[in-house]
Amino acid sequence: MHILVGYSVGGIVDLSARLIGQVLPQKLGQSVVVDNRLGAGGNIATEAVVGARPDGDTLILAAPSSAINASLYKNLPFDFIRDIAMVAGIWQDQQVLVTNPAVPAKSLAELIAYAKANPGKINMASAGNGSTPHMAGELFMMMAGVSMVHVPYRGGGDARGDLVTGRVQLMFAPIVESMSFISDGRLRALAVTSLSPSPLLPGIPPVASVVPGYEVIGWYGLGAPKATPVGTITALNKAVNACLAEPALANRIRELGAKPWVMSPRQLDAFVVDETQRWAKVVKFSGAKVD
Repeated sequence: MHILVGYSVGGIVDLSARLIGQVLPQKLGQSVVVDNRLGAGGNIATEAVVGARPDGDTLILAAPSSAINASLYKNLPFDFIRDIAMVAGIWQDQQVLVTNPAVPAKSLAELIAYAKANPGKINMASAGNGSTPHMAGELFMMMAGVSMVHVPYRGGGDARGDLVTGRVQLMFAPIVESMSFISDGRLRALAVTSLSPSPLLPGIPPVASVVPGYEVIGWYGLGAPKATPVGTITALNKAVNACLAEPALANRIRELGAKPWVMSPRQLDAFVVDETQRWAKVVKFSGAKVD
């Protein structure tokens, strides 16, 4: 079996594929190869899966970009909802809003007040156009009524590097990728994007405590070509869910500040539809486009 990942080795999307890929062979009785197919915000990997034989041997590692790209890209050669059948969830996690310590705001309320007093003067880094950190920031601007300048990078590491040096002022980022920078004071955590605090950052409040209704959850799961037989999808779902029930894997996921995400294929298909519609509104607000 091959799991195609549209992002580089070592990132949070790749990590979710590799963790499930380590345990899944025990349930399926076959090897699992993680294949990184970089480019176009994950679209190259998705297109390869759409065109693969629908036998359950080639899966896509689906992520928020799978829903975001539907409205961000205007000429996709596929329709994720139409062409991919969701198989199983892996985990859900949160983002954290971090700033360079030189930013005068020491709380989310202070940041919003500072941004309103200085419209367009705060540079917001992201891992790239249409990435979850980018859209988390656009949703924040939309709901908080503030204006910041989006500065896209080629990845989260590059963005974080410039944030630490002060070339940009803030960014939304996966918690697990930000912990060491927060712990040693190179970055200041102001809020998390979940509705409740993260176990890794128990003293950091949710964005929703100041901006009611705000929530951004990262999600990672597996999808197959749409024509894959229902029986095959059901069997794969059962195998993945059995992996997530293994204490070692479940504990490792929680150590990353995430939680195992057990869902049925039907629930996942409906979830992706909802996410696609939700992010379309944010993409329209932001004016973001990628050709």
